Amino acid sequence: MTASLATSALALANQGLAQTSSGKPREYYEIRRYHLQTGPQIRLTDSYLSDALIPALNRLGIAPVGAFHLDIGPETPTLYLLLPCAKLEALVSAELQLVHDEQFMKAAEPFWSAPATAPAFQRIESSLHIAFEGWPKLTPPAATAERGKRIFQLRTYESPSNQDHIRKVEMFHRGEFDIFQRAGFSQVFYSDTLIGPRMPNLTYMLSFSDLTDLNGKWDKFRTDPEWIKLKGSPRYNFEEIVSNISNLILSPTAYSQI
Repeated sequence: MTASLATSALALANQGLAQTSSGKPREYYEIRRYHLQTGPQIRLTDSYLSDALIPALNRLGIAPVGAFHLDIGPETPTLYLLLPCAKLEALVSAELQLVHDEQFMKAAEPFWSAPATAPAFQRIESSLHIAFEGWPKLTPPAATAERGKRIFQLRTYESPSNQDHIRKVEMFHRGEFDIFQRAGFSQVFYSDTLIGPRMPNLTYMLSFSDLTDLNGKWDKFRTDPEWIKLKGSPRYNFEEIVSNISNLILSPTAYSQI
């Protein structure tokens, strides 16, 4: 799967370097989901990610790595990783490079060698994304003493056609970024999905201090006059350009770098 992902992604991204129209490089993101069972799997996977995988990914130039537990959403417990990288080839070939890292292999041994009768995880799923032109680089929320209490919202918008998907992405570049800013959102990243399920779709992440903060900011967003004007434009309201929304609430692990 890793080799196939690398081949397809490299073809899509023209040798692994994408730029905006202004010449600024756009990051790539892998969103990885570890589906777990309650009990020892969670502790084993947490230890693997914090002590083995994330340090090794950092050595490959993949940083900062976000690690999150799914609080609200389907299929809990699930642990999410957000892997950002400026170079596509480094991102999609990372798993192939890990076996050559002796420090990683030593730290990863309990996870990698877990027996079939007591596996370290149920399944791993992964999707590949490219940052929006208008938001080409991940923006971690400002560090605070309350960082561990922050929550993150991961939203995916599916569209019924490629035309509708393009128009929804266009809406972000024609005003949504600014509306989010006025409403006080902490905007982490915005991306198109290159490889993954239920395409075409886009995915973005926001950060809040708590659910009350989340609800209050969304209330401001929905009543912003510029949002009302934008969504009412005939270019965007001639049909439903978003057919389904996935909305997940995540909390950062103690070892998350975001």
